Amino acid sequence: MTLVPGTGVAGAGVAQPDMAHHSIACRDENHQIVALPVFTPPDGATRLIPIVGDPIAQVKSPAGITAALQARGANAYVMPVHVGTGDVDACLNGLSLARNVDAMLATVPHKFAAFRHAATATPRATLLRAANVLRRNPDGTWHADMLDGVAFITALRGAGCDPARQRALLVGAGGAGAAIAHALLEAGVVTLAIHDADRPRRDALLDRLARDGAGRLMAGPLIAESPDPTGFDIIVNATPAGMRADDPLPVQTAYLTPAMTVGDVITVPEVTKLLEAARAIGCPTCTGIDMFSAGRDLIVDFLLGR
Repeated sequence: MTLVPGTGVAGAGVAQPDMAHHSIACRDENHQIVALPVFTPPDGATRLIPIVGDPIAQVKSPAGITAALQARGANAYVMPVHVGTGDVDACLNGLSLARNVDAMLATVPHKFAAFRHAATATPRATLLRAANVLRRNPDGTWHADMLDGVAFITALRGAGCDPARQRALLVGAGGAGAAIAHALLEAGVVTLAIHDADRPRRDALLDRLARDGAGRLMAGPLIAESPDPTGFDIIVNATPAGMRADDPLPVQTAYLTPAMTVGDVITVPEVTKLLEAARAIGCPTCTGIDMFSAGRDLIVDFLLGR
């Protein structure tokens, strides 16, 4: 059970069209012309890749990764699956029984659950005990990796920020936050402060990273129990705060300065209130869409076993 390029509806060995360059024009709800990718219709040989999350409507993976896979000739579709925390293990167990499910993706809050279902994993996923991608091993079990951190660092560098020798404040110690914390340490930050409203979860992450981050890790400083960005060069929100209009700001934006680079993992809205505040004072920013775009090829490479 593996995703094999060149096995689409056109017949084995025939590559699918380059979906990155095939689209149709239509008008959105604001009557603006937008381009949508054209996908090869699914058939009985289509390989399925569920993405599990709660919520799920905000994810870009179904269209973006499906297009990228089909551009490489894979007859595959990424399908959203909305499942709550209490049901996720049963859901993953059930999906594992489907013989045309070759891989699975996980988003908030199921990245730790995804790792629990893996028989093998990369060193970073094993360290973090979290995964956002699973693919089948030859024996049908799951192999896991956690690519959020690498994707975020790529997006950060795309915004003109080299993390080496920088001081970083990370808000959020969940699956994505843990991956970003690990990647920031590997990228050479001199200080990494981590804040999470769930202090035991934050402390568990600090303990997990202690060996790699010796002398560089600290708990995020607070003002009135809210993270204080003063003195940091990189500010990262890896929490859901900002998905809804009435969400509180994840950091004290009054203390941002133009010298800081501010990043957010949220994809909808792409420009969160945090990023709006940062841009208003001239901070370079990277968005959740930037992170997704940077990670898309990493995910596809993993799914195809490369």
